[in-house]
Amino acid sequence: MSKPVPDKAEIALEYPDKFYVGTFEHSSRFEARLDGSGVALVLQHPGAADERKSVHLHLNFGLLAGILRELAGSVAALPKDDIAHREQLAEALAELQRALRTP
Repeated sequence: MSKPVPDKAEIALEYPDKFYVGTFEHSSRFEARLDGSGVALVLQHPGAADERKSVHLHLNFGLLAGILRELAGSVAALPKDDIAHREQLAEALAELQRALRTP
């Protein structure tokens, strides 16, 4: 069950001999869920065979926790007047905290 991408995601994958880049916007879909060891994230862009693309990412809980701590440490980089993005992030975090506290 995927949902429309509410904003935009840019993905870059770099190997020594190859470079892949893709953008996922409103016409794309996403799915995010917790499993037994971490978070599974899927971004999909539908369309003709030459336009279709998808990214599947799995982050174990320890890495995700580290990422969240790094994000907390970089909040100062958000402009203080960027109220809309600050509120989006705060509301999503509060929802996650409520869900984690519910047995």
